[in-house]
Amino acid sequence: MRYYNYLLLLLSVGLLCFLAVFLLGSKDSGEVSEQRPYVSSLTVSVPIPDEVEFCGKKIKLDRIDLRERYDREINSFTYFHSTTMLYFKRANRYFPIIEPILKENGIPDDFKYLCMIESNLDIRSVSPARAVGLWQFMEDAGKQFGLEITNEVDERYHIEKATEAACRYLKSAYSRYGDWATVAASYNAGMGRISSELKKQRVDSSLDLLLVEETSRYVFRIMAARQIFAQPYRYGFILKKENLYTQVPVQYVEISSDVSDLAAFAQQYDLNYMQLKEFNPWLRDTKLKIQPGKSYRIAIPKKEDLYYNADKVKVHDSRWLHP
Repeated sequence: MRYYNYLLLLLSVGLLCFLAVFLLGSKDSGEVSEQRPYVSSLTVSVPIPDEVEFCGKKIKLDRIDLRERYDREINSFTYFHSTTMLYFKRANRYFPIIEPILKENGIPDDFKYLCMIESNLDIRSVSPARAVGLWQFMEDAGKQFGLEITNEVDERYHIEKATEAACRYLKSAYSRYGDWATVAASYNAGMGRISSELKKQRVDSSLDLLLVEETSRYVFRIMAARQIFAQPYRYGFILKKENLYTQVPVQYVEISSDVSDLAAFAQQYDLNYMQLKEFNPWLRDTKLKIQPGKSYRIAIPKKEDLYYNADKVKVHDSRWLHP
């Protein structure tokens, strides 16, 4: 009998201890639950520097409006992960083409980020206003700066020729403003609008203008992109060599007579129609009529280079890779 009484006492004490732990634990769990984040990862606002650089010029961010405009863009690029990651991948393919043309024309290297912001580095990009290509030329502006635009040929989609045309625009704008930030703003809004607003608002820099939101953000987006591309790991982007899109080498075939069927033409070089257009997006029809005395250079990749090979991926900028 004593044994059963002793056992009952032990069970009672154990039950009381369990209830005490449960009640205290519930209270602690409630407090922890109240402090727990609503999302599974924490988002930290990116530190803002005292100044940033654009085209070799230091721009102080001590003024509240300038600081907040930059803050918006650097955080936007940092946390818009999928799009920013894609920028790095595409840049590895297109920056090696764009950079030498900018340099040859005396245009600051930072303008490659303007191209990126314009089109997301999507060679087939078309805006709601019908601006097309990497540099997003409207038809009239494209023709004004030397691009051929017809039903069969649209050089706004031609990377090298469109970049040359963009350089002509940028040099023209710089001769008017003498300030690269204002040149960049004019690329978005047009020289007519920027010149009119500078006069109307009695200021000398586009950074001091009250403009529509897209143009007001424009230069700060370029500066933020430049900063992230210089230190991607600091902003949470981890890339490996094999993640980047490779630049496929091509040979050029010069043609000076009509091509009645581009699909048949592609097959002559062991390509299909889609692959021919992929490397020559400026060809806009299924055929190509050529005026007497005129010729075109068509890019032709080798068949073996159309298949992924990690060993052939060249890294354009070593800063993009995880250290």
